[in-house]
Amino acid sequence: MATVKTVTLGCKVNQYETEYVREGLLGIGYQDAEKDQPADLCIVNTCTVTNEGDSKSRQVIRRMHRDNPDARLIVMGCYATRAPDEVKELPGVAEVVTDKRELPDLLGRFGVVDIPTGIAGLSNRSRAYVKVQDGCLLRCSYCIIPKVRPDMYSRPVVHILDEVRRMIDGGYREIVLTGVHLGHYGVDFNKGKSKEEWTRLSHLVRQIVALDPAFRVRLSSIEATEVTRELIDMMGEFPEQVCPHLHVCLQSGSDSVLRRMKRRWGAQRFVDRCKFVEEHLHKPAFTTDVIVGFPGETDEEFEQTMNVCRQVGFSKIHMFPFSPRRDTPAAEMTDQVAKPIKAERGRQLLELESETKRDYFDQLMGEPLTMMVENIDESNVASTVATGTSCRFAPIQVTLPENRAPLRVGALLKVIAGQHDGQSIIAEVI
Repeated sequence: MATVKTVTLGCKVNQYETEYVREGLLGIGYQDAEKDQPADLCIVNTCTVTNEGDSKSRQVIRRMHRDNPDARLIVMGCYATRAPDEVKELPGVAEVVTDKRELPDLLGRFGVVDIPTGIAGLSNRSRAYVKVQDGCLLRCSYCIIPKVRPDMYSRPVVHILDEVRRMIDGGYREIVLTGVHLGHYGVDFNKGKSKEEWTRLSHLVRQIVALDPAFRVRLSSIEATEVTRELIDMMGEFPEQVCPHLHVCLQSGSDSVLRRMKRRWGAQRFVDRCKFVEEHLHKPAFTTDVIVGFPGETDEEFEQTMNVCRQVGFSKIHMFPFSPRRDTPAAEMTDQVAKPIKAERGRQLLELESETKRDYFDQLMGEPLTMMVENIDESNVASTVATGTSCRFAPIQVTLPENRAPLRVGALLKVIAGQHDGQSIIAEVI
């Protein structure tokens, strides 16, 4: 029986696309190779969002060839799209897929007759990702992604609904909707139509939650300006099914830095949108991405970012020291910030994150939460402890009653938040 190994670098969209290829191959008889077993076919899905992503991709490709010298090695992903000739020169590479829209053709060349329109889940994960959209039309000065995923398109609603149904039937209880630019879902459908006829992300989510009440939907990264009144109204209608958590990308809280980044709005508009969400949803969680040390960033501009983070009260901040990305305008900018300064600003931002996270967890004490179980520890004979993630994206832990029915990983559990240590919440089962 032919065997396959896959490795994915980068984002949720990449993870989804690797699974799409893997499931297609398993459907025609391939089997997953054991950890130490050489495979007949190896697939590496690469990332190019940073220079480090390129480097890690090359390392993985070389390692896959070294460990599987007789395998057919196929490389796909954003690094393969950006530098196909460079990838072809790496040892063992038999084929480079430069466009993710070619994946059905790739499966067809392997003999897949019934080309899948989606996936059934993600192996070894308790939550499932559903890619609903691809492509980005923005031109942020630090980002390479619009060059490697420039064509914006949305998946048909019927394909997405069929996929979610399969995932629910397979036991998944959290579905994460993801895309390269999630908030632009439906934009390509709407050309030539009146506003009344437009398809929006909110319309898609409304149809998804109508499938079954026994699962929840979480939105992945979204731009603050795309958190529309319509989207928030829909989230408020389904508080048990649509997680009250938004990952809104800040990047900087300084208007002057945002202009150099070529972002589309100012800091106050970002704050106002978050305040609007707070007024319409019950204690929503906000998480974000912030780049520190963007070229020319002054102490005053960095302090403006800190102030915005305080105002919003993020429960999680993904902090990235600016790293020049080849082939982007920001890499050519003068006034690059020194590494020690970036490191110190990063330290200060993460220190602030600890404060804002603790403040947000304080608000949740006594609140009913829905927890997705991700790990069950039965090593202690006196008690069973389950850990997981709450609907508001907070890590959470409960001790299960002795007489409780068996619980599985991936299940949703109703709990009451009782206390926290600043990093995770201790709760009790309702």
